[in-house]
Amino acid sequence: MPSSPSPSSSVQAARQSLANRLKEIRQAAELTGTDLAAAVGWHKSKVSRIEKAVQPVTRADIRAWCQACGAEDQVDDLVASLRAAESGYVEWRRLELAGLRKLQQSYVPLYERTRWMRVYQPHVIPGLFQTTEYARALLEAIASFRNLPNDVEAAVQARLGRRRVLTTGGHTFVFLIEQCVLDYQIGGPAVMARQLRHLLEDMALPSVSVGVIPARAPRPMWAVEGFTVYDTTRVDVELLTASVTVTAPSELNTYFKAFDELAALAVYGSAARDLITQTLRAVEGG
Repeated sequence: MPSSPSPSSSVQAARQSLANRLKEIRQAAELTGTDLAAAVGWHKSKVSRIEKAVQPVTRADIRAWCQACGAEDQVDDLVASLRAAESGYVEWRRLELAGLRKLQQSYVPLYERTRWMRVYQPHVIPGLFQTTEYARALLEAIASFRNLPNDVEAAVQARLGRRRVLTTGGHTFVFLIEQCVLDYQIGGPAVMARQLRHLLEDMALPSVSVGVIPARAPRPMWAVEGFTVYDTTRVDVELLTASVTVTAPSELNTYFKAFDELAALAVYGSAARDLITQTLRAVEGG
């Protein structure tokens, strides 16, 4: 089975682009790598590692580099490029330093300005559909696993507050859910039963299309990591350790293609409702 494309390659490309610009500045100053290292007091191998994007560059490195090359006027632009590269791959431990509530709230502006959201979810019920109990169970598990301060109740309310985008004008949502997500017992049977009933209700919203990918569907397209497409300019990928933002056009097109192929595997309307109802009956012991 083919492996999925690396969601961090956009980040590496951004780092390499920054490294290339630094190399060009050094060459324009007619300095060798050894000359530059001596000028800023570095080991001579550091310049080579930075230019090959093997060693991450810091803001202090950029300032020292530009000063040695007589290119102080380029510092601000280069620091901005570094900031963009850093924001592409961000570890959850950094995002969650201020707690889960602030992380949940941080997505609101992005949700509100997105006109067309496409979500593929192979692991959990999508956040915009989650009930209070389901969200609480999930966020408690995240807080415990990552040893975070317990602000779960506030985080739950912040997550539920994002639901307003489902019923405000100008938004269109397409959700693809793997059938196995319906079976995962997050919070226990009673929580799952309420969650599945709630999902059935949300499927009736005019802004929403929900597809369920049957477990027995033939698989020309394999299951990949969960991701969210915001309009046609950004994809967010959730890894175990980090959040990855993809903006490179070639990679965006790969995710668009993946979503379309996964969508072709899904069932919709009454067929999707039947799969959810079957699972609900099994959870309720019916």
